[in-house]
Amino acid sequence: MSADLSGAAARRIALAAQGFADRVPVGPPTRTHLRRVVARTRLLQMDSVNILTRAHYMPAFSRLGGYDEKILDRAAWRSSARTPRLLAEYWAHEAALIPVEDWPLFGWRMRQYADGRWRYTREVLQRNRSLTGDVLGVITGEGASTPREIEGVLGIDRPAAGKGSWWDRGEVKHVCEALFAAGTLSSVRNDHFVRHYDLAERVVGDHWAATDVAETDAVRELVARAAAAHGIATTADLADYYRLKTTQVRAVLDDLLDEGTLHRVRVHGWDEPAFLHAEARTPRRVARSALLSPFDPLVFYRPRTQRLFDFHYRLEIYVPAHKRVHGYYVLPYLLDEHLVARVDLKADRRAGVLHVLAAHSEPGTDGGTVAEALNADLRAMASWRGLGEVVVHPRGDLAAALAACGGVGAAP
Repeated sequence: MSADLSGAAARRIALAAQGFADRVPVGPPTRTHLRRVVARTRLLQMDSVNILTRAHYMPAFSRLGGYDEKILDRAAWRSSARTPRLLAEYWAHEAALIPVEDWPLFGWRMRQYADGRWRYTREVLQRNRSLTGDVLGVITGEGASTPREIEGVLGIDRPAAGKGSWWDRGEVKHVCEALFAAGTLSSVRNDHFVRHYDLAERVVGDHWAATDVAETDAVRELVARAAAAHGIATTADLADYYRLKTTQVRAVLDDLLDEGTLHRVRVHGWDEPAFLHAEARTPRRVARSALLSPFDPLVFYRPRTQRLFDFHYRLEIYVPAHKRVHGYYVLPYLLDEHLVARVDLKADRRAGVLHVLAAHSEPGTDGGTVAEALNADLRAMASWRGLGEVVVHPRGDLAAALAACGGVGAAP
């Protein structure tokens, strides 16, 4: 491949690497299809916001269409001889589900977090080292447990914490989080997404829990995985994927270039050198449409999103309502090879309605064409979430065209 690439070629490479050039399943997606998605993305970022659906469910929907999310639940939090666990939780790109075989690649990070990830957690451990042994004793004997269940066994009587209050969650919770960060514990979730902590070897298996990988080797492999997931990337892109330092990435780049895993290239319009993965594909075109989670690996590093798609994206959840430009929980909309719109969505499960609180098109797009395609994808989204109606609210320059499309009802 030429050492000089156009921005359009780089965009197609990135879309193909993330699975958007793969064939969509003809029938209902299966565990095999989920494996294919994870093989592309290498991780599924998690987030607690559930205004539409939890973030880790969305990437598979964006790539496969409507699927039974219990397939992912079983892959991450259920295990049997017939269907062993595929995914485990850890700090990868923030909190994420990663393939169980990748667990040893984070051993160096687990050692860094030996006393926890947060300052307050480290202080809890320093104050009460004996509690660590008590917590591990309960989990060893009782199996996967919530902090409340552990407190019950230990006879700790603690008032209920305020909603969303991290600091009032009790010392047992902080110990569990510290042991999770250190890789001593992993976790599983129940049907209500409640985390139950368990010994790491019970979750990822004795082999992966005991495998030790030197930091340099692990970082080199993580950079190679990030490069494959990106297709083409800058140093900053590679670092962000697994929250590495750019110094860590630079330290292994020469090895990856020498062995032929990466090739140095130039992309027109990019200010920094780029690295092309040896197995990256460059489709002639990518003909796909998809609603993307704010935490989808295609867009979760905002500088890369800007560079690839000329799409300035800011999640406004923490912005005061009167200062929001596009809305609270805004999803980018991919149409073929471009991000052409953004929609603020909310699922009203009780009423069975998917609310489009705002719909904005990007400059230079054909609003009618975008609205027609987006209408179909919103209905697919509603069907996947078990919602019977899509209601478009009159906010945003795309709202009128979207409401005019068949099957989409306009809010009064």
